[in-house]
Amino acid sequence: MNAKGQDARRYRIGVDIGGTFTDLVMFDTEARMLVNEKVPTTPDDPSRGVLNGIGLLLQKSGVRAADVDAVIHGTTLVANALIERKGVRTALVTSEGFRDVLQIGREWRYDIYDIGLQPVDSLIERSARFEVRERMGPEGETLAALDERQMEAVAQQLAAGDYEAVAVCFLHAYRFPAHEQRAKAILEKHLPHTTVCISSEVMPELGEYERSATAVCNAYVQPLFRKYIAGLIEGMRGMGIERELFLMQSDGGTVHYTTAMQYPIRLVQSGPAGGVQATALIGRLAGAADVLCFDMGGTTAKACLIEGGEPAVTTDFEVARQARFKKGSGIPLKVPAVDMIEIGSGGGSIARINQMGLIQVGPDSSSAVPGPACYGLGGEDGTVTDADLVLGYLDAKAFLGGDMALDEPAARQALAAGIGKPLGLDDVEAAFGIHETVNETMAQAASIHALEKGRKASDYAMVPIGGAGPVHACHVALKLGIRRVICPLGAGVASAFGFLASPMSFQFVRAEITPLARLEAARVHALVEALEAQGRAMFDAAGMGALKVLVKVSAAMRYVGQGYEVQVPLDDHRTAQGMGARLAQAFENAYRQLYGRTEQGAPLEIVSWRVVVMSETPDITPAAVANLDAGGSALKGRRPVYSVTGRRFVDTPVYDRYRLGTDTDIQGPAIVEERESTVVVPEGARVSVDRWRNLIVDLPLLAGH
Repeated sequence: MNAKGQDARRYRIGVDIGGTFTDLVMFDTEARMLVNEKVPTTPDDPSRGVLNGIGLLLQKSGVRAADVDAVIHGTTLVANALIERKGVRTALVTSEGFRDVLQIGREWRYDIYDIGLQPVDSLIERSARFEVRERMGPEGETLAALDERQMEAVAQQLAAGDYEAVAVCFLHAYRFPAHEQRAKAILEKHLPHTTVCISSEVMPELGEYERSATAVCNAYVQPLFRKYIAGLIEGMRGMGIERELFLMQSDGGTVHYTTAMQYPIRLVQSGPAGGVQATALIGRLAGAADVLCFDMGGTTAKACLIEGGEPAVTTDFEVARQARFKKGSGIPLKVPAVDMIEIGSGGGSIARINQMGLIQVGPDSSSAVPGPACYGLGGEDGTVTDADLVLGYLDAKAFLGGDMALDEPAARQALAAGIGKPLGLDDVEAAFGIHETVNETMAQAASIHALEKGRKASDYAMVPIGGAGPVHACHVALKLGIRRVICPLGAGVASAFGFLASPMSFQFVRAEITPLARLEAARVHALVEALEAQGRAMFDAAGMGALKVLVKVSAAMRYVGQGYEVQVPLDDHRTAQGMGARLAQAFENAYRQLYGRTEQGAPLEIVSWRVVVMSETPDITPAAVANLDAGGSALKGRRPVYSVTGRRFVDTPVYDRYRLGTDTDIQGPAIVEERESTVVVPEGARVSVDRWRNLIVDLPLLAGH
């Protein structure tokens, strides 16, 4: 993270808090070597697990805390607080007549056939929503000045109400924030110890409901997040780490902790975003620019299409869905996030029989405590991990490199009680039913995700990450017709690795509806220059002012009259000539890719501008090997492993991942084990190792694909 000329230190640490484990990766910038660690997550105080993991990583590596250059962190704290409704007591101040925006929402039914459908619950009860007289018009005209006397009265009510945070969202403040800014000043005068968030600072986007929800969510979690970060920094300083803490955002960029504390809502998807960044790098190293990221951890599984080495970023995201996989059942957030989709359950997801008498996996998880039944920590419900153990995919004595023994009898008992006995199956059949249910669900969801983008999953290579990803990857890939699976070393801690591979960046948004025919290139240039200056100021404040700064500009565009936009990149904002024509052509290309057609002659308009101010991507490419021979035989032994195609146990060779050289040529079936994950290679597949130590699995083409 240091710019040239600063006192460079050798080690950079990435930390990702998951639902079950906290993953850590340390990169030696001189030796180009990676060291991994994995410790149980501590749900009561996540920072305790982070500090324990960093301490263990440094101790095992013999590295001094003073030699750490930076810590880059991703956390589920924000998402969990929203999902579990465990934020602080928050109020909303809004324009007169708009008190019920959060309840009215979009007036959509996310499931039109569910007569018992429950609307999305607001984070703020109606009694905590306050109105004030003010009104700005859509063109900036003051229709009603802010009633400061009424605003003062509301502030006094809030001061007496024991609120820890207040969100402010006024009509048209995304373009004209003066009333919000004045309201913030009044609130801070009366509530000096209360968090105040205004929508024009959090995310100045068009859409009253989405902007209100985003501002409220930011306020709802900000005091918790600030307390967490303050404690983590104090702990790091106590260990002797003197350098700064950086946080991973949902769009794949990192920011200084001071910026993260202002906009914690931008970190809601930080862990998965790190995994996507890692996958993009791994794909490029392996010579595959178009890859499908398959991220399966302890709680969920996610998928993301990466084209040309770059993941797409969206600004329409939902959190805390009441109905899993159903768009519209969650809280909408207008924050930039890597465009990925939740496609299934994780290793700790609980398997049960549903109302139709079928196996259902998730959405609830055994988490880190008590964990799957095989952890021996008191869990009594069968999970995906229990099923994988019974099927022979996992070794009870080799889990986490032998640091954590698994209880196979407990797993069998849990599967028999929850699945086997109700369905008349033995424990192996119950385990296979769970495994197949999870794989089929994930394959279908990933296929639909690709089709919605006008793509076929079979045209991509798959890169599995997460602790459970490599276990299920080949079986899911076979269902999708994918021919190549690229399994990186340390897949179980890939998200933490991805944090280290992410540039420092921040995305600015300015909503401004403009017909393309009336586009003024000079105005665009001035807007971009102003936002770039803000970004540079953020770099300076973080002590990163000497870094080279890159700027990416895009416009959210649509046909006039449409309700949805398409993100269109602007190749060069400094070149005024032909700017409108270039944007029109880029829009048509993007629109045709999504929908297969365009509306010839229909007028276009720009809804908002996005400016990303970013550093160059850090070079954390590990040292390549020309001809790796780790020494000794890689074959560890053999064990019975359940064959998905043969529906029987097959005597299968088990290999030590760390002893596989670049001359590797293995015919499936096979099991390849490393500390953080296990690769299950099906029958008919061939395995090789590239110079970056990626395991390349070439799969047979099944009938029907």
